Amino acid sequence: MSSPPTSAPLLQLKDVTKQYASAAGAERVSVLLGVSLDLARGERVAIVGPSGCGKSTLLNIIGTLDRATSGQLLLDGEDLSRLDDLQLARVRNQQVGFVFQSHHLLPQCTVLENVLVPTLADPDASRRRAAGERAQPLLARVGLADRLHHRPGQLSGGERQRVAVVRALINGPKLLLADEPTGALDRHNADALATLLLDLNREQNITLIVVTHAPDLARKMDRVLELRDGQLAAQ
Repeated sequence: MSSPPTSAPLLQLKDVTKQYASAAGAERVSVLLGVSLDLARGERVAIVGPSGCGKSTLLNIIGTLDRATSGQLLLDGEDLSRLDDLQLARVRNQQVGFVFQSHHLLPQCTVLENVLVPTLADPDASRRRAAGERAQPLLARVGLADRLHHRPGQLSGGERQRVAVVRALINGPKLLLADEPTGALDRHNADALATLLLDLNREQNITLIVVTHAPDLARKMDRVLELRDGQLAAQ
């Protein structure tokens, strides 16, 4: 296992809390209780913990899919808690990649079309062209050069997850978030996907955060952090 990089933090969470209204609506339920975290550029971290402890909530806040109740979230020095929804959407599209347990591919689109979906929201034509030029080499890199015009229904589960990984990388994000990325895969495909994520982390210096219940995957990260009772701590 390599040592964590020593560069200035790419990602910082400062005293992040998250509360939800209870089912009855009369009181608030606390999920995160003052979570703080620094991640260096290129670092890879696993977040583990019991089901329902808030791991996905934390990942959604880091990825700007959800907002914290209080605290700060900084990406490359920018305080994302100060941005409006439109600004956050741009950050999400250009700087953050997501890989989920379910691949969320569009069944009517080909592999290449699915990969290019995140580029459609970019108003900059030159960036769209650059992303389009990256698509085929990235698909070849993950062993899908001969699947460009297949639809998701014609792919195996492992192949669909590899398409989802390329889609997450197509806009050149600084941060890759993976929520149980191997949870729906058999052992062989899970190991292959884990190797792919680590290789891409090293090759592209992308900061990688993986939420997982898989001990084998967690042990491959630079650090393993456990979320329990709303607090995050080194395991």
